[in-house]
Amino acid sequence: MKTKVAIIGASGYTGMELMRILAGHPHVELTAVTSRQHVGVPVAELFPSLRQVVELSFMDNQVAEIAGLADLVFTALPHKAAIEVVAELHAAGKRVIDLSADYRFSDRALYESWYQPHTAPELLAQAVYGLPELFRAEIPRARVVGNPGCYPTSVILPLAPILVSGLVAPESTIVVDAKSGTSGAGRGLSLGSLYCEVNENFKPYKVGNHRHQPEMVEQLERASGLTPQLLFVPHLLPVSRGILSSIYVPLARSVTGAEIEAALARAYGEETFVRLLPAGTLPTLNAVRGSNYCDIGYVLAAEQRSLILFSAIDNLVKGAAGQAVQNMNLMLGLPETAGLLSVALAP
Repeated sequence: MKTKVAIIGASGYTGMELMRILAGHPHVELTAVTSRQHVGVPVAELFPSLRQVVELSFMDNQVAEIAGLADLVFTALPHKAAIEVVAELHAAGKRVIDLSADYRFSDRALYESWYQPHTAPELLAQAVYGLPELFRAEIPRARVVGNPGCYPTSVILPLAPILVSGLVAPESTIVVDAKSGTSGAGRGLSLGSLYCEVNENFKPYKVGNHRHQPEMVEQLERASGLTPQLLFVPHLLPVSRGILSSIYVPLARSVTGAEIEAALARAYGEETFVRLLPAGTLPTLNAVRGSNYCDIGYVLAAEQRSLILFSAIDNLVKGAAGQAVQNMNLMLGLPETAGLLSVALAP
């Protein structure tokens, strides 16, 4: 018997991507999707790509009703809007994967310094950060999983093994130069994501005050025991999908390529969704577009005392919906790869 799942807040790009993946999943049945703005509207009317794929209409965000229709619920609501919804679902005995930032932080004070007061701190303390490659052991028994942000996924995965290896120069500043497609800004109308603002343009934004930076630091500290000094500079690319991150790491000493490769292989040599590229090969967005893969490459520079890590993900898949389904698979005791082995859409 298939597990019944629902999506609360399914009218954005992440909700659309979740529906696309779940519709082809062999072990679950999508039973309900919600959107306050589009109540009663067939999914295919809003997302023609899902015609004859998802035969549902959007419902209102009535938590009690949704809880009666599903065993596990994805919440794809804006930050701050998810706190109470997740708490209500949890109280109803449902397992929840939250795609907002509301349950990603272990440190309540850190969350509140960047967002708002957290009204369910006892649940925040129980939530598990859903980055399977690093925290797989905790996810299967979790009742609430905080799905990682897209930029943090692209940074934490390549950088954590290098921090763990002890190769990073103490008290150094690690520069994260990351570039995202416009879908990362969501489906809502905003001046900065209009076609004429984005097309043939390239710009940094929210430098020094992007909310994904504290998430990166907290989880990197948790994974490595070290508190990295990050200088995070996000940019907006004139493409629909993808994140390419370039991470500049000062090293404690001269390091060989074999040492870098060994550190990455120890962490990800057996992982399906992290692909370690051969020496001299660097990631590209086209190679991961539409897939749940994270591609990682590197270059050693400055007499092999500077390491540049590169990663590429699809921000809507490994950076959001695909990773959420990967977490769902672990929570339900399913094969972790179920529904997620799509090959990238290239070109």
